[in-house]
Amino acid sequence: MKIDNSVKSSGPVGGDSKTRSSRQTSSAPVSSGGGTQVALSGKLDQLVAQAPVVDGAKVDEIKQAISDGRFQVHPEKVADGLIESVRQMLSAQPQSA
Repeated sequence: MKIDNSVKSSGPVGGDSKTRSSRQTSSAPVSSGGGTQVALSGKLDQLVAQAPVVDGAKVDEIKQAISDGRFQVHPEKVADGLIESVRQMLSAQPQSA
């Protein structure tokens, strides 16, 4: 079975702190197309920019478990996850006739 990485990334996983911090924040109303307007504050952008992309403590915990030989891989769970992700990708694709 061949696994194809056809999902396109929107950018680096860690993100670019220059890009995040240089975004312009706006409190102008944004139309959602249905007549409802939402005003976004700069605070929301700041919270998103400060949120860690990766839980460093969890990564360290997993690294230690691998080093100690305690890390267990459950093939059934991995297979179920792969099958579910393929189902989601297939259901998201437009049907061609």
